[in-house]
Amino acid sequence: VSVCRCGQETRVIPRILQLRSHWMKSEKESVRLVEAGITKEVLNGAIAQFCLEIIAKHGDPAPRLCNKDPLTLRLCNKDPLTLKMGTYVIELFPEAKFLFMVRDGRATVHSIISRKVTITGFDLSNYRQCMTKWNQAIQTMHDQCKEIGKERCMMVYYEQLVLHPEEWMRKILHFLDIPWNDSVLHHEEFINKENGVALSKVERSSDQVIKPVNLEALSKWVDHIPEDVVRDMAEIAPMLSVLGYDPYANPPDYGKPDSYVQENTYKVQANPQMWEHKVKELLNRDENQPPKANNINNNNEDEDDYGNNKERKT
Repeated sequence: VSVCRCGQETRVIPRILQLRSHWMKSEKESVRLVEAGITKEVLNGAIAQFCLEIIAKHGDPAPRLCNKDPLTLRLCNKDPLTLKMGTYVIELFPEAKFLFMVRDGRATVHSIISRKVTITGFDLSNYRQCMTKWNQAIQTMHDQCKEIGKERCMMVYYEQLVLHPEEWMRKILHFLDIPWNDSVLHHEEFINKENGVALSKVERSSDQVIKPVNLEALSKWVDHIPEDVVRDMAEIAPMLSVLGYDPYANPPDYGKPDSYVQENTYKVQANPQMWEHKVKELLNRDENQPPKANNINNNNEDEDDYGNNKERKT
């Protein structure tokens, strides 16, 4: 049995937390709830049970349970009176810990745009606007992590995890009080195996997760961002500098990889057909099957909440 199980993104946990925040920020709705006997304690207990039920039962049992829904540290509204998700989750689960995965915003935005990941508030045709939205979101999450404290929220740099997996996995497992196991360095061997790594066919990153840790994704964004956005990057996304990234470096020097990560990269690049076949196996897609249409209706069923406008956003 796995010591710790995360599983796929549930999508419903951020939404129930978000729904609660909408109730709380409306004075009229808050009064209605209290008058109906739905006190803060009643509501918190119900939401905690809902979240726990989803986390516990959407995958294999394990001593430690994890939820990897993105943006749980972030909420959907600019209203400073709105409770932030991170500190609220700590209120619901006092023993919970957060891993705050940080990535170069230029790489994040390029991935969002190139993979056509629909996120509320992000204009996928506009790099400048997406970088601005990323900056707003990451600043809020960064502030949340600091407020929660180092004992409960650990910031992990994606690039350093890729370059030095063992070093950073040891730090992460120590933070989580989980004993070391070499299997964490070979996640690709446990994809969709019993008590292994469960992947969703519809998560946009699943086609990357099936590969061993490699360097391919680190600098894919270079030469894809419009020149005017590159020129103004420091002003558009000041959080890059706050997080230690050089906004003027194209490509940046993230550091030298461990030797076996470099070897993994050679193996991945040497046999693209094999990995393409693995992706098709995972996604169970026939070559003749038409691709799923992009979300163009008004229901936004496939959208992730990350944006920051006055509708339903993260």
